[in-house]
Amino acid sequence: MTDLGIVIVSWNTRELLRKCLQSVFASEGVTSQVVVVDNASSDGSAEMVRAEFPQAMLIANTDNVGYPAGNNLGLRLLGYERGKLDGLPRYALLLNPDTELPPAALRDMVAFMDADPRIGAAGPKLVLPDGSLDLACRRGFPTPAVSAYRMVGLSKLFPRSPRFGRYNMTYLDPDQVTEVDSVVGAYMQVRREAIAEVGLMDETFFMYGEDLDWAYRVKKAGWTIWYNPAVTVLHVKRAASRQSRRAQMEFYRAMLIFYRKHYRATTPLWLHSLILTGLMLFGGKPIWNEIRNPTIPSGAP
Repeated sequence: MTDLGIVIVSWNTRELLRKCLQSVFASEGVTSQVVVVDNASSDGSAEMVRAEFPQAMLIANTDNVGYPAGNNLGLRLLGYERGKLDGLPRYALLLNPDTELPPAALRDMVAFMDADPRIGAAGPKLVLPDGSLDLACRRGFPTPAVSAYRMVGLSKLFPRSPRFGRYNMTYLDPDQVTEVDSVVGAYMQVRREAIAEVGLMDETFFMYGEDLDWAYRVKKAGWTIWYNPAVTVLHVKRAASRQSRRAQMEFYRAMLIFYRKHYRATTPLWLHSLILTGLMLFGGKPIWNEIRNPTIPSGAP
């Protein structure tokens, strides 16, 4: 039985994608199937994969369908669907093309999840090129209160506070194995049984937020999610999004989708007003227009 079904969604990150794939195929002690989903890159990424990594399955999109939709294409090619288990790799791994894996990383992350069948998803410690921690690799859910602390700057002022530093869990030792609300989609390893129960990613999101939403649904179904710093993975971060003018707006759009989907119904009016005001201030005119004339659906999964 295959250990891992790996999906890598790329957009104009050819050189980083090459390094990522080299590290994936140099991994030790696991069996895997790899799908690269290229979202209409203009830098020759798809051609590079065809020429240099014929062992990888390639989906070359003619349009940029976004991150969750791209991942779902790869997951479906590997066979993952709600209610399906037979013949699937034991774990699905979402992996960004701007990551590089040590040879034992995949083996050790599989062993970590094998040790506890209640773990629905897990991720490693991600470090940036300067050696600092990628804060997104362990997160609390952006509840209305947590979102408010972040928007007004309390999370930066009091990073060691368990209350105000909840979003990035900055109050915890980065080398401490911890149960968390979510890990990040740059390296998100999910048990096939959890996917069979909760389904695939919500394509209402375009980029950002879809990993939090998936984790929310996995935890709601009764699984646990863990951060495992015994494994360290390099993450260049924002290699694709820094090329996109759309990226910053999509961050606040994702917050709005997540809030509407999971928290709006139980949020008091005063806090609801504060959250919308913050999103409008930071997200600009597109978010203001969306709040005034909603077009975003509540989310299918």
